[in-house]
Amino acid sequence: MARDLSKMTNIEDLRRVARRKVPKMFFDYVRSGSWTESTLHHNTRDFDPIKFQQRVLVDMTNRTLETTMIGETVKMPVAIAPTGFTGMMYADGEILAAKAAEKFGVPFSLSTMSICSIEDVAANTSKPFWFQLYVMRDREFMEDLIKRAKAANCSALILTADLQVLGQRHRDIKNGLSAPPKPTLLNMMDLALRPQWCWHMLHTKRRTFGNIVGHAKNVSDLSSLSSWTSEQFDPRLSWDDVARIKDLWGGKLIIKGIMTTDDAEKAAKSGADALIVSNHGGRQLDGALSTIKVLPDIVSAVGSQIEVWLDSGIVSGQDILKCIALGAKGTMIGKSFLYGLGAYGEDGVRRCLEILYTEMDTTMAFCGHTDIKKVGKEILVPGTY
Repeated sequence: MARDLSKMTNIEDLRRVARRKVPKMFFDYVRSGSWTESTLHHNTRDFDPIKFQQRVLVDMTNRTLETTMIGETVKMPVAIAPTGFTGMMYADGEILAAKAAEKFGVPFSLSTMSICSIEDVAANTSKPFWFQLYVMRDREFMEDLIKRAKAANCSALILTADLQVLGQRHRDIKNGLSAPPKPTLLNMMDLALRPQWCWHMLHTKRRTFGNIVGHAKNVSDLSSLSSWTSEQFDPRLSWDDVARIKDLWGGKLIIKGIMTTDDAEKAAKSGADALIVSNHGGRQLDGALSTIKVLPDIVSAVGSQIEVWLDSGIVSGQDILKCIALGAKGTMIGKSFLYGLGAYGEDGVRRCLEILYTEMDTTMAFCGHTDIKKVGKEILVPGTY
């Protein structure tokens, strides 16, 4: 039975609990950005100036946030984004998050760099999920990942385009990020303060990168994301590879990491079904614009040719509604669900989704709408976006 988390009224509440419960290196991994973290902060701050227009004396009954993303019916225009190390926020984290998403009615995306494997998640869920692919130098291994996603009945493949090299994330370097944590004195002291996390981890066998262990060849250090990236992520990845990946996959393709109209136009011409406006949560190119700043131009350029979604910076249902008003057909959340997961496991992810739903639903009503599919720029104050 789900626990009562009604006092958790916003994502910040979940973040504070997660900070107490999750080991520092993994909490920092989720909350941090690259270099000065300027883009990380602007991702959230640039939502603030956008203001809503309140409407009154409008029939607010029979409201619905239900819509579709790449043809799949969703309870609200939100999908759980693919995030590495998810199973280090809470034992079996990917499985728990996928279960919560399935029960709530939104898509779940599994990262290549997940702790639970494709097969783990497939065995513990009944609804098809999405798989996110990093292109490797070892093309045989990459093709095997695609075959495994097909065998697991994944309904879409997400190609992440903005991680050919890894942005420098100072906190991860200082913390010696690894899965599982290396047994240093500082790590042991930190873990001693997180007994619940340790207890859950002791009762799972999933403590390193499940999609890689037992599948990849000649990998010198499976615990280190930076090591794996430098050895295997392919810096040669180009638009020429997209068609081949699409052919290998044979299903719906989503390209994540688009930040300019030029790249959006190439994504639309590539045959992809959706593109995700994303700067990797401010974790790659520091000094880049926020995603909400570039969204309107990208929607204007290609919104009639391909579904445009937004990822990076969303911390409330109001943020999601602003994205939809500016033309996005869907959104993805990373940090928000990870805070819920770290705080309370599956129940925390469920509560995160409930919070976002309630905030979006109530705000839509105040703006005079009852159907998310009919929301447009008219709900925003001109000149604030």
